[in-house]
Amino acid sequence: MKHTFQPHVTLVGAGPGDPELLTLKAVKAIASATVLLVDDLVGDAITAHASHKARIIHVGKRGGCKSTPQAFIEKLMAQEALAGETVVRLKGGDPFIFGRGGEEVEHLQAQGIAVTVINGITSGLAGVSSLGIPLTHRQHAHGVVFITGHAKQGAADSVDWVALGKTAQQAKLTLVIYMGVSGAAHLQQALLQSMRPHTPVAVIHQISLPEQRHVVCELQQLHDTILREALTSPSVIVVGDVFKGLLAMQQSEIGRVVAAS
Repeated sequence: MKHTFQPHVTLVGAGPGDPELLTLKAVKAIASATVLLVDDLVGDAITAHASHKARIIHVGKRGGCKSTPQAFIEKLMAQEALAGETVVRLKGGDPFIFGRGGEEVEHLQAQGIAVTVINGITSGLAGVSSLGIPLTHRQHAHGVVFITGHAKQGAADSVDWVALGKTAQQAKLTLVIYMGVSGAAHLQQALLQSMRPHTPVAVIHQISLPEQRHVVCELQQLHDTILREALTSPSVIVVGDVFKGLLAMQQSEIGRVVAAS
């Protein structure tokens, strides 16, 4: 019986960076690949799970390009899959949370290529968990919003931060803002129009990696704190009352230090 060839691509979430946070399913997929298209934030400790025979293609800023065009990545995935390769697209975090996985699935399926998606731990969740803080809490947060801070100000699809802040305040929502550090001044100004100035905020940098560091401050201090601590991308900004206890503890410690001096 003759079998019909079915080209296939697997989108794998590599998680926030720590290789120990990979799922078993992700590790198996990486090991089975003959071609790996690797995101710019995926480290060597993760690609180490690949076969020594696999061809590893870096398709992000660390691949030697200023920015690899999305259209090129999609074309390359399809080309390799149609050539019979076992293709794995290895993406930081989760493919379907700001990973452009939806676009890639649509492009591949339109060419008759089957797609499997393996989820990864998104950095917003991993970062907050590393501090021992939940994203939701029966008393402080009834839900969570994952949102990008990267949209251009004034664009037709830009986020209405004032309205979002009002909703978060009223409904007790935690805001997890990806790619927002460069626009922190605008975020702070907009959110302060509808949220309390003393609302706790955390900024977490290099999540799950040995270089991880974080700061906790009030919303009204966000931009100045980022500048003072020289926090850059990749970082996640988390806004919400789930950090009340951590902020109070930090302020109490600062008070003791000032009193002692």
